[in-house]
Order: sequence, then C-alpha cells, then structure tokens
Amino acid sequence: MRSLDEFATAKLGELEGSSLRRALVDTTRVTGIWLLRDGRRLLSFSCNDYLNLTHHPAVQNAAVEALQVYGVGAGASRLVTGNHPLLGELELRLARLKGAQASCVFGSGYLANLGIIPALVGPGDLILIDDLSHACLWAGARLSRAAVVPFRHADVGHVGALLAELRGRHQRALIATDGVFSMDGDIAPLHGLAALAHRHDTWLMSDDAHGLGVVGGGRGSNFVQAVPADVPLQMGTLSKALGSYGGYVCASAAVVELIRNRARTAVYSTALPPAMAAAALAALDVIEREPGYAALPLAKARAFARRAGLPEPASPIVPVVLGEAGTALDASRMLADEGFLVVAIRPPTVPAGTARLRLTFTAQHPDDEIERLAELVRSHVLSAATTCATPVQ
Repeated sequence: MRSLDEFATAKLGELEGSSLRRALVDTTRVTGIWLLRDGRRLLSFSCNDYLNLTHHPAVQNAAVEALQVYGVGAGASRLVTGNHPLLGELELRLARLKGAQASCVFGSGYLANLGIIPALVGPGDLILIDDLSHACLWAGARLSRAAVVPFRHADVGHVGALLAELRGRHQRALIATDGVFSMDGDIAPLHGLAALAHRHDTWLMSDDAHGLGVVGGGRGSNFVQAVPADVPLQMGTLSKALGSYGGYVCASAAVVELIRNRARTAVYSTALPPAMAAAALAALDVIEREPGYAALPLAKARAFARRAGLPEPASPIVPVVLGEAGTALDASRMLADEGFLVVAIRPPTVPAGTARLRLTFTAQHPDDEIERLAELVRSHVLSAATTCATPVQ
C-alpha cells in the first residue's frame, strides 16, 4: 500500500507542476444557465445542456410522472427484466428522427461506444479514426482488438490514402468520427467520408453527441446539408441537448438486432431508468415542435463570435485556443471574477499546446450577457494571448 500511495502522490505532483491537476468543485445548477459555485452566482458557458431542457417543465414533469409510476431504477438488463415500453417508444422516436430503421439505447454515451464498436469489428479488422475523436470512440475502438489507425483531423484525402493502402489486408473496416467535435465545434466531412466508405466497402460511424438537437434542423450533423450524409451507424447521447441521460445508436434493423445481442454494455448492464426515457421523449417533443427554439444555440454562438472577432462557428461550441494550460486557467479565473463560468480545457482532453477556453451556447443565454462576455474575451483574453504570441483560434 505504501508504494501505491507513493505512486499516486508523485503522479499528482507531476500534474500539479504542469497545471494539469483537476479537482471537483461543488456546484449547484439553479436553472439551465445559472449556477452557484464558491458562494458566487455564475452564468455558465460550459454546459452541454444546449436547449436548457434539464429544467424544462415538460421534461421535468415527464420524468417525475414516470418515476412515480415505474420507480427509480430499471432493476436489471433489458434481456433479463424485459423491455420497458418507454424504452421501445424512445427507440422508435430516435430512429424516426435520424432517418433509420431502428435504434438501441444504452446506459450512457460512453457505454454505447464501448459496446457498439466491439460488437461489429474485432481482431483482423481495421478501424480508421479521426485523431480528435472523443475518448469513448477511441476506447471502443481499442477494446475491439481491431487494428486502429488514426487519420488527420477531418482529412478526407488522408482517409482515402489509408484505405487504398490498408483496406485489402482486413476482412472488415470501419471509419469512426465525431459528428460535431466536442472541443473544436467543427463538423466532420461526413459526405466525403461516406463516399469513401461506399467505394471501399467500409462502414461509417459518427458520434453525434453534440449535434443532435442543435444542428441540421435538430436532426444532427449528417443532416446539415440539403442531402443527408449516408451514415449507417449514427450514435449519440440523450444527456446533452435532450437534457436527460443515456446513449443510443440508430442503424438498420438487422444491425440493431445484432447489437442488442452482442454489445456487452447493453447485454450485461442495467437498463436505462424509465424516468430518463420519459424525459428524453418529452425533450424530443420540444425539438420537433419548436424548430426555432432548437436553432437558438447556434445563432447565439455566431452572435458571440462576430462580437469577439472570431471565425463563424458551425455549432454552439466556440473554442478560444490559448496554448499553455496556465494561460487558459488564468483566463478562466478572470471570467469567473466577471460572473461567467468558462472552464479551461487542458491536455490530455486536447492536444499539448492547445489548452483553451471552450464556450458552449444555449437557447436561454441572455443576449446582453453574450455581448458582455464577447467584449471581455476580445479585449482581455484575445489581446493578452496576442501579446504573448500564443496561438488563438
């Protein structure tokens, strides 16, 4: 035990010396945008609750009603206790929204990616993965024991070259990418990747955790263009724009049936609680009924970027890349003093030398506060970064 403690203490010291040590901070979310932290009321620009549906009355009431009727937990896996009708209804709704034949829900987005990929590919197969993909895509890819080869971020040409070189050596191949990249906010070139996948008999999977509800008319990243991208494996979460909890994959009926039989994180994991399914269903109602409301996060992100002098974003995520972790932490503390929560994102979440402020915009952010935040970022954060000659995005 002594050597274990010594190891942990030494590693924590290394993190501290590099400004990379994290700590949990007690925080109470009062509404979809306001929170209490360290005795201060802050306006959060760091939450993925893009439509503020965690506090929407219809979503809350649906969860409460299901809780009272069905209880708190699901009891066991769906293959043991049976398929709760709310889960079946949710899967039908998700498949309809995403233009797929069927859907399968999981306990979380992370569990979804850990289960989907190993259920479809394995030893002797090939996975090409965008090098900026989310950690859970990487984890699922590595868990599959397939050959995992990264490609340069959003570089369709690099994917084509890798497929030309490697595809013939493997029985099956999968391209894996975020739909909307969580730290940069850009959208994957899904049409180009889909064309390559078709040409090389390769499957395409997108993680649309940050796209559902806020881009493509609320349907996600593969619906951004007039003609939807052909993505046979559309994965995502219920915990961001939908304000609930859980994950899902939309695909053909045959693929979903296989996943239900082979994805270990679904077969051997307790099912999603009924209240979370009810909340997600109510959230889907809001998105489908109020497209103008679903468009607000992106509109507000673009208004901020114009005022701050930043490039126009493609999603509600706006990064301000500052370089060193200490610089990003200082900027975050300055904004907290001004009443804003804008968390500093540091390695290993982002590559070394690209520590940043990551701002996320939601439907209910006040326009006057967005303007004030933009002025602070333009006049203090960006000007200071320019003076220090650090990269700014």
